[in-house]
Amino acid sequence: MKPVRFSCKAIPVFMLALLSSVACPQPAASATTTNPSPYPTMAPVQQYLMPDQAAEIALARSAGPESISRDAEVLVLREHGYETAVHGNNGFVCLVERGWTAPLDNPDFWNPRLRGPLCLNAAAARTYLPITLMKTKLVLEGKSAAAMSHAIESALDTGKLPALEPGAMCYMLSKQQYLGDSGKNWHPHVMFFVAGNAA
Repeated sequence: MKPVRFSCKAIPVFMLALLSSVACPQPAASATTTNPSPYPTMAPVQQYLMPDQAAEIALARSAGPESISRDAEVLVLREHGYETAVHGNNGFVCLVERGWTAPLDNPDFWNPRLRGPLCLNAAAARTYLPITLMKTKLVLEGKSAAAMSHAIESALDTGKLPALEPGAMCYMLSKQQYLGDSGKNWHPHVMFFVAGNAA
């Protein structure tokens, strides 16, 4: 399998940690006494959901320029996965990703507070979004990290998940994004998704 590499433009590289390896999961790191994860397991599903659908739609749209996001499709997270809340007409898709789109060894993987608004262009909506949707479905079904890793790797190898298209990218411009407990959350940038070795 060729993993997916994510690269940023004009923003610090640490942001890559949020979304890199979503399509190439890694074994979860063992917690140590010096650096244990504050979120070792999944919290109750309700903690990852936003009860106010209008608020989630607004947060998702805040990821992109208003001229784009106002006409984009918008997905919201429900107990069994993402659902379309607003139908769009410009090929872009906006949604709010949760911590499980990070690498499996990221300490915020199960952080129920994490909110990562994205506005994907058409190429990313066709070829990156299916990875997020599949990983979310597996998480909400209670699959183990090993099972998620195997399922996604197998889906990429067999073509069940499509190869990334050239030009696949997204906006992450939201001032309301919460990307982890480090406190460094307001970093507007454009993310490009390309096949290759993980960055």
